[in-house]
Amino acid sequence: MTEVMNVETDFEYPIFDYLKRYFGFTNFKGNQENVIKNILADKDTFVLMPTGGGKSLCYQLPSMIKEGTAIVISPLIALMKNQVDAMRSFSSEDGIAHFLNSSLTKSAIQKVKEDVVSGKTKLLYVAPESLTKEDNIIFLKQVPISFYAVDEAHCISEWGHDFRPEYRRIRPIINEIGRAPIIALTATATPKVQHDIQKNLGMLDANVFKSSFNRANLYYEVRPKIDTSKEIIKYIKNEGGKSGIIYCLSRKKVEELAETLQVNGIKALGYHAGMDSATRSGNQDKFLMEEADVIVATIAFGMGIDKPDVRFVIHYDIPKSLEGYYQETGRSGRDGGEGKCITFYSYKDIQKLEKFMQGKPVAEQEIGKQLLLETVAYAESSVCRRKLLLHYFGEVYQQDNCGNCDNCLNPKTQFEGKDYIVQALEAVLAVKEKFKADHISNILSGNLTSAVKSYRHHNLPEFGGGRDKDVRFWGAVFRQAMIARFVEKDIENYGLLKMTEGGHAYLNNPKSFMLTQDHDFEEMEDNAISGSGGTDAMDRTLFALLKDQRKKIAKRLNLPPFVIFQDPSLEDMSIHYPITMDELTQISGVGTGKAARYGKEFLELIKMHVEENDIERPQDMVVKSVVNKSGLKVYIIQSIDRQMPLDDIADAKNIDMLELLTEIEAIVNSGTKLHLNYYIDQVMDEDKQEEIYEYFKEEAETESIQDALAELGEDDYSEEEVRLIRIKFISEVGN
Repeated sequence: MTEVMNVETDFEYPIFDYLKRYFGFTNFKGNQENVIKNILADKDTFVLMPTGGGKSLCYQLPSMIKEGTAIVISPLIALMKNQVDAMRSFSSEDGIAHFLNSSLTKSAIQKVKEDVVSGKTKLLYVAPESLTKEDNIIFLKQVPISFYAVDEAHCISEWGHDFRPEYRRIRPIINEIGRAPIIALTATATPKVQHDIQKNLGMLDANVFKSSFNRANLYYEVRPKIDTSKEIIKYIKNEGGKSGIIYCLSRKKVEELAETLQVNGIKALGYHAGMDSATRSGNQDKFLMEEADVIVATIAFGMGIDKPDVRFVIHYDIPKSLEGYYQETGRSGRDGGEGKCITFYSYKDIQKLEKFMQGKPVAEQEIGKQLLLETVAYAESSVCRRKLLLHYFGEVYQQDNCGNCDNCLNPKTQFEGKDYIVQALEAVLAVKEKFKADHISNILSGNLTSAVKSYRHHNLPEFGGGRDKDVRFWGAVFRQAMIARFVEKDIENYGLLKMTEGGHAYLNNPKSFMLTQDHDFEEMEDNAISGSGGTDAMDRTLFALLKDQRKKIAKRLNLPPFVIFQDPSLEDMSIHYPITMDELTQISGVGTGKAARYGKEFLELIKMHVEENDIERPQDMVVKSVVNKSGLKVYIIQSIDRQMPLDDIADAKNIDMLELLTEIEAIVNSGTKLHLNYYIDQVMDEDKQEEIYEYFKEEAETESIQDALAELGEDDYSEEEVRLIRIKFISEVGN
């Protein structure tokens, strides 16, 4: 593999004239000129260029200059269409560029073939699946081909983040159609992926043009996955209408989050492969035309989207690989302006992704696991994120502090790590440089895993030598040793740690080496869970005032206090301090009906308490949730309206009667009126109904079922009967 900076062709093309004539530019960006000269010299070319670096021009311009038609192998139909439209806008002849894929009709395919054969077409975009079809192979054998361009070439590599089997058949198909120079282009490739692409395409001797992967304008941050939707809404509202993309791993989460953003006044739309193509492309167009500020999407969105002013990219779920992460974050700030990249991380998400891999071939599982480990390392590391990211792509970032990531702006305390580095390097040598970091970390921390035992590594002197530290700690040591270039991952056997010359030199002459402790996101989540909600965060003075207020209203209306608002609702008010009707409807157990009927006096009381005590209210309180995400509550309400027996409703939803009653209670307690007489009259006689109803109306001080059963007699009444009448009572009297 030869990395090239300057190329001289055997003869000069007036490339600047073509650049100005077809594209209206007077200068090239970065490596574009050298790449184009290399293609014009009929040499195989490998281009590594970050998103927004101008990869497309590298094959578009030489296609206009060279004789014949350039075949561009591209993964996405939407991307092909965008590129073809762009090329046609530069020319007076529509036939200058075409695409050939499954979306075309027979007559459209015939028109494409006529233009190609006549010599009009300089660029023909083909999906890899279309390239392998026998009739297309026969057709392309008749065509003079100037060169082949393999776009999004990381799809070739089994280590790439968007593996497609057809991509790995490109070389034999090219050999069958007819040899011509190849240009492979990608925005994301580690040294391992690069080697895999070149090997698969039979272009190990290609000239390699590698642009810096550093996007200095992008800010990188990883946050713990706590109250994620609230955090996202708060962030977007603070950004004031800027364009952004939010990536989620599942279609379901895309739809839920898009809806949540919409009900909170954010102009957001969803995008995923499960939508019909008209809706999907319509949403994409609205985003491009700024009719929507935010797109919530799966990774199906973004390839080839030329929107330069995306100001933030948020990952609701951590991506499966750093290749994916780099490419998706790269869609932010393509104009060189501000671009914030915020990722929400929880190790539980990683465990979910690992579960999804089960059932796949073992080799694929191993690859997926290695890619996930790299993502975990990036998220949990306290090292400069830019430095770590660039190191992953084989680039050395010389600065210690980039000044534009969370770790550099809020650095963790460093500690002397010389002895730990020495221990780690000695352990790499002890296992003869044939094992991965996680295995060696288990050896150092004294973990007798099945792998450690089977290789008899528990007999090594190094076993347990660092048992005062856990596996996570040693993982951090190895990561920082890699960034310092003391060890590296073997390209052929991905993940195996090999010593470098620098590592051997350090072992011979150890010097001071400062390490930083990794982030512990699990601990942050645990602390948040134990410290959130519940009565510990409650304003007890306000809670007492609210109970008094409830008592006054109950007395005035001659109702039991629990009919107005139940205790959990008052507790929630004492935590969140709602002062508007909107905010009150977000309180647990308070629906729109209850808020309208009883809310005014409670809101006035809370507002006065907040002002008198100078209380700073939680700013993320105002987040509206999407009502009835599961659909269960709507199903129950509709079924009761149709007077369906409750046991049939429970059976239909595969829940027992007590679970169903709990759901119905939640509906009624929030202020929705339900008419259950049709069912109650079937299962209970009138005397029983009246006695229980009278108890709740005249005697009950609380809503407690246990108190009711004690008073009415457990032998005479069942829990189900008491709950049914309590539901009826609250619905009729309170709602």
